[in-house]
Amino acid sequence: MGFSGCCQTCLVADRQQRSPTRGRGARTLRLGQVAAGGAVRWASDRVDGRGSEEDRRRRRGDRLVATIDSLVDQLQTMRGAAMKAGQVLSTVEFPGLDADQSAHLQARLASLRDDVPAVGWKQMRKVIASEWGEDPERVLASIDPEPAAAASIGQVYRGQTRDGVDVAVKVQYPGIAEAVESDMRNVRMLAPVLRRLMPGLEVKPVLAELSERISAECDYELEASSHRRLARFWRRHPFITVPAVDMRLSRRRVLVSDWVDGIDFAEVGRRPDPVRDRYTEIIYRFFYGAARELDLALGDPHPGNYLLCDDGRVAFIDFGMLRDLPRGYLSREAVIFAAIRDRDQRVLIDAMRALGYLRDDSDWNGQLLLDHMRAVSWWLQADGPLRLAPEDIWRGSEALREQRDGDLTQQMRRMTLPPEALLLRRMEGLLFQVASTLRAEASWGALLRELIEGGEPVGPLGREHAAWLANRGLRPTTAPSA
Repeated sequence: MGFSGCCQTCLVADRQQRSPTRGRGARTLRLGQVAAGGAVRWASDRVDGRGSEEDRRRRRGDRLVATIDSLVDQLQTMRGAAMKAGQVLSTVEFPGLDADQSAHLQARLASLRDDVPAVGWKQMRKVIASEWGEDPERVLASIDPEPAAAASIGQVYRGQTRDGVDVAVKVQYPGIAEAVESDMRNVRMLAPVLRRLMPGLEVKPVLAELSERISAECDYELEASSHRRLARFWRRHPFITVPAVDMRLSRRRVLVSDWVDGIDFAEVGRRPDPVRDRYTEIIYRFFYGAARELDLALGDPHPGNYLLCDDGRVAFIDFGMLRDLPRGYLSREAVIFAAIRDRDQRVLIDAMRALGYLRDDSDWNGQLLLDHMRAVSWWLQADGPLRLAPEDIWRGSEALREQRDGDLTQQMRRMTLPPEALLLRRMEGLLFQVASTLRAEASWGALLRELIEGGEPVGPLGREHAAWLANRGLRPTTAPSA
């Protein structure tokens, strides 16, 4: 145990000192090995006829698990686009897997969000000095060389301006923007893997969308503009706050905003039920509010991107991964939500086809599709309050396993993901993981009806939010019933 711990410490120290973009040839080789390994596994799948259909299905699941394990092993050594692509996969449901296989995959993919070692101050200080044109110690009154947070694109330091304002200084990893273009070319080598994971997926446009979103995330000036837009919209909100961004100090690779003190996700998880419930509902209201009111899909509801403040408000930070949606896009998705609730299979098919989830030239079994959608959204069908639990994260996979009907499986394999919905689906999946992890309770069906369809305000927070909107002249205090 002592030897193992020593080696792990040395490894982390070594990873802290290395450039995260070092060895592009090695990066290409790593992803090439994953793609090649997957091809070999699936070639054996085609000739493996041993045992019952259930035995063969289980072995197919094991091969998929082995491929994802290999992918995660390689992506954990990389940052930037490669790691971000893996993070996006962490919210995908994989049909045809047993519960233990699905749980293993989701846990491994989630590690790409949570296990990110820091880069040393010496390298990061050079980035700041290059962007500001002088040493950070000459621009700021102080800056802590120990990072407060680390992620796939950059890390955050706490500082103070010469005016006495405490600030968060987000700094991009050296060379990461240049590596993104190369990484996305490499990620395209995984197209066969993605097609195998999700056979109906139109891989090329989705990868193009992912490439565009991640490239934009490397432009902190663009993020600063989005950050300011959100801060202005949520100004003087009763329970949501977005810290001000300092446009004077923000550059392409450095973003500066007001520092926010608050308790993090892990600490909130130890608080009483009412605190966790209110916090979770506010998180839902923020992300769906941005989609409905601003036509913005905020694709990174990572638990590290919001804090519970002493005054009860929740502060939201980090707006690099986002997308402008077509005007009123969430209202168009609301038709799908309503059709599932109202058990209207014809409206469901028409709405999903109109948004690009179903291919126009295919015949669809509306009842099978409706049954499947209701099964995987079971938590939205409950009457009244429902308290979620961590094990509920896997109930969607369990529903897929129980519904393993030949026609349904074939139908699911023909479904695809519209590129403009990529970040919404990531947002949706991560929010549900957050709610389940926190064991949050809400009247979820009514809450999502309000947030997606514009239904009646739910509870005290709903009434406060509706009044705030009305005071700003954005909507009447009470939205009309659907």
